[in-house]
Amino acid sequence: MPDPSQKPRIALMGEFSAGKSTLTNLLLGSRPLPVKVTATRLPPVWISHGPEQAQVQMADGTVQDIAPAALDRVPLAQARRIDLQLPSEALELCDLIDMPGISDPNMPAEVWQTVLPEVDSVIWCTSATQAWRQSEAAFWSILSPQLKMPGTLMVTHFDKLTSERDRARVLRRLERETDGGFGAIFPIALPQALAAGEDVEAWKTSGADQFVEHLIDMLLNWETATASPPLCDDTIAQLAPVPDLQRPRLRPVRAVSAGVTPAEEDTAAEGTVRVLPRRVRSETQHATPRPRRGRQERRVK
Repeated sequence: MPDPSQKPRIALMGEFSAGKSTLTNLLLGSRPLPVKVTATRLPPVWISHGPEQAQVQMADGTVQDIAPAALDRVPLAQARRIDLQLPSEALELCDLIDMPGISDPNMPAEVWQTVLPEVDSVIWCTSATQAWRQSEAAFWSILSPQLKMPGTLMVTHFDKLTSERDRARVLRRLERETDGGFGAIFPIALPQALAAGEDVEAWKTSGADQFVEHLIDMLLNWETATASPPLCDDTIAQLAPVPDLQRPRLRPVRAVSAGVTPAEEDTAAEGTVRVLPRRVRSETQHATPRPRRGRQERRVK
């Protein structure tokens, strides 16, 4: 179903249970992906714009239709990829690819390696309570030079850090240890963002406003990024789960500060999910106008 030649492809990656599916649901303005620990072992989920439908690509090459509400029942041993279409406004600007956790021992590396050559940029999710593990740093040092657009580091579960001192310490450490390996670093409290509704202050406090503004600006101007060659087979072969051995140095990064209040990730109220890009485009239309269409610009569907 996806037509990867039309729009940027943004993969959400990180270690297992880092909040990738929750962030995907936030961006989509709905909850198509299961987020509970027992239900998140899915192959890559390629999400594109269109009428709501889903298909599963099986290991034997067959394709099976599946109800979007039944994604948590996809047989992991036989499934290699899920193609999901949704009429979400965010998907008019890009395709999102929710990737399995790189540290999940039940997910063979080749399942997600086959998708990586089609990825333009990555939103990397790292949990604030165990931010930027050595395995993440080693993986990112191999992957990041191959991307067409700079990656973005999302510090999820930021609401679990209850003191300002701890929050500042984590952000300083991430700035130091990633050393320019990301275009920007954004701490975010996903439960607060999900529950914000029309509460502008809660939306800003969660850290979602600055992240979404950054994402929209990147997508609207993505063709100005320096193109990198596609991932070669040798590079992909290196991108297997990496043990925590050492922290390779990468490249100065701006950490975008955000104040958050404690909240429990699993208790965000149903029915309060927002469609993100609408507000951002209306609030930033003078600063980051939609580019004019032309022969030299990619048309965003």
